[in-house]
Amino acid sequence: MKLLAALISCVVLASCAVHYSTSGGSVPAGAKTISVDLLDARAPLCTPQTAQSITEEMRDLLQSQTPLTMIRTDGDIAYTGAITGYDVQPVAIQANETAALNRLTITVSLHYANKLEPKADADLSVSRFADYPSDQDLSSVEDGLVREIGKQLAQDIFDRTLGNW
Repeated sequence: MKLLAALISCVVLASCAVHYSTSGGSVPAGAKTISVDLLDARAPLCTPQTAQSITEEMRDLLQSQTPLTMIRTDGDIAYTGAITGYDVQPVAIQANETAALNRLTITVSLHYANKLEPKADADLSVSRFADYPSDQDLSSVEDGLVREIGKQLAQDIFDRTLGNW
C-alpha cells in the first residue's frame, strides 16, 4: 500500500510542471532564435540614427527578457518594420499663447512573425512620446528623448507580442 502511494505521488509530481518567467513573457515552445531587422526610417523627420537606436533598444530588451538567441534574420520569432511617425507638437499652451512644452511622438509599424505559431503573426502600430521644454532646441535633447521613447516602444512591442497582453 505504501509502495503504491509512493508510486502515485511520483507520477503526479512528475506530471506537474510550473513555468516561471521573470519578465511575464511567453516564448512559444520550441523557439530558439529571434531576429529584429533594422527599422526603416520612413517618417519625414526621422534620421537613420533614430531608427538604429530604437532597433537596438528592441534587441536589448528582447535579449534580456527572453531565453532566445539573437540572429541577423529569419529567427523563429522575427520583427520587421519602420518608423512611420516622427512628429514634434507644442503642448501645455500658456496664457500668452506660447507652448511651455513640446512633445516628440514616434510611431513604429511592425510585422511580428512567429514561424512556430503562424496564427500568432501580427501587424501592429505602436506610438510613444516624451515632452521637453520649449526653450530647448530639439537637436540638443533629441538623443535622450529617442532613448527614452525607444525603451517605452520596445516594452510595448514585447508586451503586445510575447508578453501575453
